[in-house]
Amino acid sequence: MLFWVFVISGLFTRYVLKWKMTSVCLFLCTILADLILLVVSVVDLAHGQTAKLSHSLAAVYIAVSVVYGRRMIQWADHQFVHLFLKMPRPKKSLLFGKEHAKHERLGWYRHLRAWAIGQAILLAMVWFVGDMSKAKELLMMAGRWTLVLVVDFVWSFSYTVWPRKEPKEILAKPRNW
Repeated sequence: MLFWVFVISGLFTRYVLKWKMTSVCLFLCTILADLILLVVSVVDLAHGQTAKLSHSLAAVYIAVSVVYGRRMIQWADHQFVHLFLKMPRPKKSLLFGKEHAKHERLGWYRHLRAWAIGQAILLAMVWFVGDMSKAKELLMMAGRWTLVLVVDFVWSFSYTVWPRKEPKEILAKPRNW
């Protein structure tokens, strides 16, 4: 949540107030939001709390933010410019064949990086808790995310075997004059 507060504040200061350096500082504060989330989670566990879903999601969120944060900010930037400044929406180019398959594989590699970072955070939290009965939720999240990664692998790499085909143009029916 704090991540998005900094992103929206950064966009507002960039485009509405025209304070470019302030917006850059606010975007950099998204990293601070991640650190605060990590510290709060670790402090909570340090006080003997049993790991909950919120602790697990903190690890996932931080990993996703590290890998996808810049892309999320760019997406938000495009949305802000379109919605509030009434600029045209950037055109998406549709990919087909090998280009689409490559795009899907690259997306999976990003997911793999986020997963690896998240697993490291989750396992560090398990080690920090030191009691497996209190860390069960962290281990369950590691397993769930691994399953999601495997499904994403199958989905993403299926386009390498079965590439997305470009739709055929619909031929106009000849008119009977």
